Amino acid sequence: MPAASALALLAIGTVLTAIQAEILVGALQPALVQFGLTEMFVGVIVIAIIGNAAEHYSAVIAARRDQMTLAVEIAIGSSAQIALLVGPALVLYSYVLGHPMSLLFNAFEITAIALSVMATVIVVIDGESNWVEGLQLMAVYLILGLAFYFVPASS
Repeated sequence: MPAASALALLAIGTVLTAIQAEILVGALQPALVQFGLTEMFVGVIVIAIIGNAAEHYSAVIAARRDQMTLAVEIAIGSSAQIALLVGPALVLYSYVLGHPMSLLFNAFEITAIALSVMATVIVVIDGESNWVEGLQLMAVYLILGLAFYFVPASS
């Protein structure tokens, strides 16, 4: 495929994804009220799972093919991309839209990020993985998910 066609296809896909994201967020508002979910929980857990479904699928397929290095690289690369590119780009774009936002995190959010990074480093530092380490990462995710569910949004 020529580069111009590929870029056009990428742009179309990006626009369609943005439209679907807006529809999803709008549809979640009634669910927030009905189930008593905080915006923080929905943003950190629900939207993150839905928004990264393609990466999750690719990582699971790689893991099923016994390509654990690729699976871990997909997961870590996706997180790094959000933290280093998408987040700051959204902050800059918010000024263009006239609704400035910042990257200010409260102590709870910083702690959650630090725990996530530490758990990941502990698992990947030796270059090997096993089911126990995978279970440990899932346990950290479950604990953080419960914490984001029960901690009030104003903390």
